[in-house]
Amino acid sequence: MNSISLNNTLPNVFLQRTDIQSDIWRQQVSLEKGQTYLVEASSGTGKSSLCSFIIGYRKDYDGKILFDGKDSREFSTKDWTELRQRHISMLFQELRLFPELTAMENVEIKNSLTGFKGRKEIEGWFEALGIADKMQSPVRLLSFGQQQRVAMIRALVQPFDFLLADEPISHLDETNSQVMADIMMEEAHRQGAGIVITSIGKHMDLPYDKILKL
Repeated sequence: MNSISLNNTLPNVFLQRTDIQSDIWRQQVSLEKGQTYLVEASSGTGKSSLCSFIIGYRKDYDGKILFDGKDSREFSTKDWTELRQRHISMLFQELRLFPELTAMENVEIKNSLTGFKGRKEIEGWFEALGIADKMQSPVRLLSFGQQQRVAMIRALVQPFDFLLADEPISHLDETNSQVMADIMMEEAHRQGAGIVITSIGKHMDLPYDKILKL
């Protein structure tokens, strides 16, 4: 997949508003594979909704979202399954980890769908992110910042053309934020993928190709 296009897209909850000033809502926007984007937003402007629309978890919007020119509203369940397993990976703001499973088990569940990454590389990411000692710990016992790092690793253990990361470093210090950014960029470059980062303030220090105001 080479492009994600938003054509005159707007959350239904905003349909009656006449004061929308955005680089995305009600615009013609194309996100291209291999490019890095920052979506800057204020709270309540639809940042997480945008991610949910693109990943297909919500459809309460006006306009169209196209993948390589194909209208996502026409996708079957099989189409969405293929898209989420091999073309778009998502790091959710609320993380969506399984609290009763260990950090490694949370990653392995995702990796088992495609067998994309080897154990050694995954363990290397845990080490680089300073949570190697948490691999066998239940996620519920980890801090939110540690959980963010686990969620990022989970997002990277699949093939993808685009990586969506919704507020990925909200609970990380500068050092861990930079390590996460480096790992994310390295993997995206390896796969030739695009990255879309959302933020309401603190954001990764990356060489963004374009900054969009939501």
